[in-house]
Amino acid sequence: MLLRLLMLIGLIASAAHAEDVPVPAARGALKTAVAGASPGDVLILSPGRHDGPVTLSKPLTLDGRGTATVDAGGAGSVITVTGEDITVRGLTIVGSGSDHQDIDSGVQLTKTARRAVIEHNRILGNLYGVDIHGADDSIVRGNLIEGRTDHRMNDRGNGVYVWNAPGARVTGNDIRWGRDGIFVNTSHSNAFVGNRFRDLRFAVHYMYANRSELRGNLSIGNHLGYAVMYSKRVRIIDNVSVNDAKHGVMLNYTNDSEMRGNLVSGGGTKCLFIYNAHKNEIAGNRFERCDIGVHFTAGSERNTITGNAFVGNRTQVKYVGTTWVDWSEEGIGNYWSDFAGYDLDGDGIADTAYRPNDSMDHILWTQPAAKLLMGAPAVQLVKWAQSAFPALLPGGVVDRAPLMQPIAIPIPDWEARHDGS
Repeated sequence: MLLRLLMLIGLIASAAHAEDVPVPAARGALKTAVAGASPGDVLILSPGRHDGPVTLSKPLTLDGRGTATVDAGGAGSVITVTGEDITVRGLTIVGSGSDHQDIDSGVQLTKTARRAVIEHNRILGNLYGVDIHGADDSIVRGNLIEGRTDHRMNDRGNGVYVWNAPGARVTGNDIRWGRDGIFVNTSHSNAFVGNRFRDLRFAVHYMYANRSELRGNLSIGNHLGYAVMYSKRVRIIDNVSVNDAKHGVMLNYTNDSEMRGNLVSGGGTKCLFIYNAHKNEIAGNRFERCDIGVHFTAGSERNTITGNAFVGNRTQVKYVGTTWVDWSEEGIGNYWSDFAGYDLDGDGIADTAYRPNDSMDHILWTQPAAKLLMGAPAVQLVKWAQSAFPALLPGGVVDRAPLMQPIAIPIPDWEARHDGS
């Protein structure tokens, strides 16, 4: 108790002596100011270029007020944070090195950099944007992070890299180029909220990251939108994927998670890819204009799939199996744009079941050369017979309570939402 009281008195005394310290844009001035700063000081960088790299090891704020640049000249990380309760804001941060082993970054937060705040910066052309490397309870918000374009995509760094950093929050950032927008590995209890991702490999890439939230993000034109892999208890809520080339959302060895209120719209090979993922709730999402609405494979079991809309996909479902899987829950199924169902009692639920695939679909998926026979009268007869007599089907997905109306999820106006707020 006495020790806590002494620490509190020390913090109050430090705050009382904290002051705003102007830092001129002169050679060596920034490092000199950092070395001489007292805990709690606010270093206000004058307009212009300031020399990096620089290391921050005591509680202080580095504030560029939108007009100052810190440039490391191509060596190491531009700003390295090793102390607690440090804020970096309002800077243009450029000139990191190119070493993947050292994770050269615009801003690097080490494992002792607890409760760091990196906000409202322009982090441009660095190998990695922000590296949260074991720094608990860090915040990265409202930054423009643009990676490199001078290497192959897989050889670039990530916009934000989160490793073993419980409590880290990445919110409201605009992330472009580089490799992955956010890559999180071996962590838990993180939140990635309200970010925009463009021109990347993956917008968000999870690996061994549990009990986390992915909410309200916008992925546009990336190779893949949201890849949640080898993770459990992840909440994937109200995200949007527009024109991502491969998959909008991929659940790969993802278990006990919730995917709700998301929109995947157009451009993708697969709106949703479910691979060996179990006991997930997939509800109230909209999947539209993909080659495949959902590819469901590798023994994924005990998933709840209800209240979703599958609209205008070339193939609504790709599922190869010999047992029936019911995609309705407590009398509520999904909407299927290619289903000519009827609803005589007007309860919003179709009066007949929907089966998206027949045995010819299974043959085509396992033997692509069979496409040459699709126009043959015998094949058409088999397809007609199975549509007329569902008992002839070999198993697969069935929706016993199809919805008559689709859920509508608009694409958010990201620019309006982040107009300087």
